Amino acid sequence: MNPFDGVRSDRRRFLELAGLGALAVAGSGLVAGCGDAKTSGGPGTTDKNQLKSILPAYTAAAGLKPDIPSVQGTDGFFSTPVYLSYPASPATTATGVPGKGGSYTAITPLWGAIPASTGNTYYDTVNQALGATLKMQPSDGVNYDKTLPTLFAGNKLPDWLMIPSWNMGNLGFAEAVNKFADLGPYLSGDAVKAYPNLAAIPSTAWQCCIWNGKLFGLPVYYSGATAGGAFYYRKDILDKLGVRADSIKTPDDLEAAGKQLTDAKAGRWAFGDLFDYLGLIYKYPGDPNKWALDASGKLVNRYEMPEFLEALNWMTKQVKNGYVHPDAIAGKTDQGHQRFWSGKEVIQADGTGSWNGGDAQSGKAANPTYERQAFKPLSTDGKPEILMNAAAGMYSFLNGKLSADQIKECLSIANYLASPYGSAEFLTVNFGKQGVDYTMKDGNPQLTEKGSKEVATTFQFLVTPITPVPVQAGYVQVAKDYAAWEGDMVKYAKKPLFYGMNVTEPAQYAKLTQPMTDICKDIRFGRKPVSAYQDALKTWKAQGGDQLRAFYEDIRNKYGTGQ
Repeated sequence: MNPFDGVRSDRRRFLELAGLGALAVAGSGLVAGCGDAKTSGGPGTTDKNQLKSILPAYTAAAGLKPDIPSVQGTDGFFSTPVYLSYPASPATTATGVPGKGGSYTAITPLWGAIPASTGNTYYDTVNQALGATLKMQPSDGVNYDKTLPTLFAGNKLPDWLMIPSWNMGNLGFAEAVNKFADLGPYLSGDAVKAYPNLAAIPSTAWQCCIWNGKLFGLPVYYSGATAGGAFYYRKDILDKLGVRADSIKTPDDLEAAGKQLTDAKAGRWAFGDLFDYLGLIYKYPGDPNKWALDASGKLVNRYEMPEFLEALNWMTKQVKNGYVHPDAIAGKTDQGHQRFWSGKEVIQADGTGSWNGGDAQSGKAANPTYERQAFKPLSTDGKPEILMNAAAGMYSFLNGKLSADQIKECLSIANYLASPYGSAEFLTVNFGKQGVDYTMKDGNPQLTEKGSKEVATTFQFLVTPITPVPVQAGYVQVAKDYAAWEGDMVKYAKKPLFYGMNVTEPAQYAKLTQPMTDICKDIRFGRKPVSAYQDALKTWKAQGGDQLRAFYEDIRNKYGTGQ
């Protein structure tokens, strides 16, 4: 798996959430403002002095000048910069060998084939550079939500564990986080200067890593513009069939294209299952910010919004029309990329991380004419509005049983792993051993056949620097296309309600979402009528939805809405 590959969003969004849990709320959840530190009293903020005592002191690293600079969008969002080639003589940013010979187990999710752990040149190369042994134990990302509770329940936590924010709900994380090491004594304030690459991580990302007034986490994959996904299309197929992408601006336009693109006899369907991303069109909030205000100012969950039901009706109609691939209806999500590459599905919704050179390489192997592009933001009313995710949504944690010396060693290792793009260390962490795992082609690293089997996104899931749009050798245009799309997308960016507020919901509400997810699948795939939705919604309210609303109302009254 290419280290920059994206993953789908069926409960495993590779994309981003952020927040700050510096304050306790009624003893049952955590919340505080995320974003720029401000004085107390403003919406979604926490006490400036308290925040200052927790956060690592930020020290900007000397960076490369991007070939395609960021585009400033609305609400403070900005697009990702692009570097079209890697420096010919990469700088070294980590002094000496970080490790002291320690050995640590590390569990991370992996959306893709899990490589062999023994005889893996990539693992061996990185560990040699670290001067320690990280025993990487990647776990199936699709079922990671089932793996984590077992680790906690059996008290079998590894030394280093990555947890996506969307997997925290069923862990009782407000209490579970106390099993991890408090990193504040090692990183807060000027202490972080002992780890320069960690000091170069922006405060907005560190703020996401605070629970119970303590700095527990290390931020993983953070950004300045995180839309959470896009609606992709096979440009080569649309061009061949005479469908103009720039004419598709609304759900009705999308449906019309579905009719023109679908040809079951030819083995071609217009759509995959787009439902998890329809909030980008219908303007209702996605995970984790599931709440909004209606016209009267009442706090409503997305399940209660008419826009959500409109989206469900739209997707249900496309299934009835026969425009959705049968395997998508059957829930074979892991084969979705292959269906897109082969042209069996022409339009898909997916995370923005899926648009890269690795995708282009796989697509062209299936079809030489393959070209992925993304629609400009769609809407129901001609006024696109993208409710954004926040700066970071995945975190790694060190086991609280580690000694102080072990924690320091792991943080030194983290400092190496956080080496910025353009450095020699970044190449090692992301590509392994030159000449074996990768070669340089057209100014950029490219995995060899061996590297493509061994290099996996594992070390990067422990901590990452800000990573620009990746450029794979031979696929510079892909990066340019993505940069142009994101530069346009950020013009429509908007913060959702409770943006940047790390809210850990009380454990008793953890099981509320799954029944609603299940009923939505049953309805859109034709197993139950649309009328079943209202019954499910009544049950959701009675079994805790209204209580959860009161919980968020309390947060709103005390701390604001983060906007």
